[in-house]
Amino acid sequence: MGTLFLPGCINGDRESIPPYLKDFSRIYREDPRKTALKWFREARFGLFLHYGLYSLLGRHEWVQYNEKIPVAEYARLKDQFTAKKFDADFITDLALEAGMKYINITTRHHDGFCLWDTAYSDFKSTSSPAKRDLVAELSEQCNKKGLALFLYYSHGRDWKHPHAANNDEWGGSARPKYDPPEPSYKYGVEHDLNIYVEFMNNQIRELLNNFNPIAGIWLDGRTVLTSGNNSAFQCQKLYDMIHYMQPQVLVSYKNGLLGTEDFMAPERNWKGNVEKPLEICDTLQPDGWGYIRADEGKHKTSDQVVSMLKKAAQYPANLLLNSGPLPDGEIHPEDVKTLKEVGHRIKNNGWAELLA
Repeated sequence: MGTLFLPGCINGDRESIPPYLKDFSRIYREDPRKTALKWFREARFGLFLHYGLYSLLGRHEWVQYNEKIPVAEYARLKDQFTAKKFDADFITDLALEAGMKYINITTRHHDGFCLWDTAYSDFKSTSSPAKRDLVAELSEQCNKKGLALFLYYSHGRDWKHPHAANNDEWGGSARPKYDPPEPSYKYGVEHDLNIYVEFMNNQIRELLNNFNPIAGIWLDGRTVLTSGNNSAFQCQKLYDMIHYMQPQVLVSYKNGLLGTEDFMAPERNWKGNVEKPLEICDTLQPDGWGYIRADEGKHKTSDQVVSMLKKAAQYPANLLLNSGPLPDGEIHPEDVKTLKEVGHRIKNNGWAELLA
């Protein structure tokens, strides 16, 4: 494997305060990461965006896995990806109006499709009819408006890369259960997980180089790593690289993998102990994260979101609230209405009264 970081890759600059940390400038110069943790504990509310090729089908972000869609067939969805109504300016304004402090976007979900102009794959938005780097657009608007940007990255689970974790070694949920076996995957002696790990490290390094500042790297796929020998993924070296390149960046691996993550980000009804800064993830759709057409008319109301905020505050934790954009990238109108109502209530009543 190649080295995880090299001299000259450092993007962090203690004299240049990230816009979202401008109110913490004095302590930032002393310890960027500690400052970011203090900010995170006070942030309360963030917007999660699950957007990708699965959005075009409108049947859950796990549609490739659930329906065992062959890799080549699924990949043809790229030719239909236009993102013509993905509007980073509108999204960031909406987040601010809702009282949110940060946004987290799926840069690459389990299907392997990338929303930025990565040099390590052609399976990306800039190679689709959209011809756009959506992460760059969102990064620009977040920095302009003082919002923090977290980048979701599917780390342990990948249904595209030929050398990603296979079911036989890492449990039955690592890949779709294709029968006959998916021909593009490598098996047995031909399979080399190190090739995949280096691919991921290269992409995460690229995200850190391309987008500065980033508030967090949010890793997913933990259940795959907990079913096998996770030392093969060299996660601590990855964490060290991230902190070396941008020292304010916080790292999460869902419920925690090594115990050295900066914060924990479990889903919904988590009942564990609060050992680290905590973020509870939930959805504006009844259950799913990517757009689900069958959920039209069933999205959550402002009363339900306020109840989620109250519950998160009791941990205490932030609420990372997900919206699955429509196939064209537009934020669902039901979600827009709810988020604006929540923001109105926060502005009129204040957090203390809202959470009482």
